[in-house]
Amino acid sequence: MSKTNFNGFSSSVSLWTFIFILTVVSWTLVQGQPQVIGSSQPIIAAPGYDVILPCHLEPAIDVQGFTVEWSKPDLKPDPSDRLSRVEYVHLYRDRREVPDMKIPSYIRRTALFTDDMKHGNISLKIMNVTSEDEGRYKCFIPKLRSPVKFSIVRLVVGEYLCLDVYALKFVSKINCS
Repeated sequence: MSKTNFNGFSSSVSLWTFIFILTVVSWTLVQGQPQVIGSSQPIIAAPGYDVILPCHLEPAIDVQGFTVEWSKPDLKPDPSDRLSRVEYVHLYRDRREVPDMKIPSYIRRTALFTDDMKHGNISLKIMNVTSEDEGRYKCFIPKLRSPVKFSIVRLVVGEYLCLDVYALKFVSKINCS
């Protein structure tokens, strides 16, 4: 009669069981925490118009007492200024806007929907959009107790909207130049 050795089998099963349990526990802990959610699709705007960059918390919580930072992560600090600090497109701290740390071109052109912040809305309105506004924007709540504290929203600024028309075998495109 031969004996079967299950030592290798039991240790690999217990490792996979441990990984599974750890994954379920981690997912459960993250599931109930608020997460910053932005648009996965680019936001398109024409110069001279106003645009809203959507960003909110899910599940919704009151964020009126939190710091909310909107920045352009692709902007590099001035290399000639060793003391240059982070500048913001919009900074909300202590229940009010902080204009001192804003990028100059955004002064008096941005706003949060402060009444809706109690419902987790931290969307940014940019007024009188220019081509220089195009790019990636970071919506960030630094002290949010969550693994997902920020989201990136992409703004595309263009003079014309392109339209693709597909009908049976006919394909037409309005040329945007």
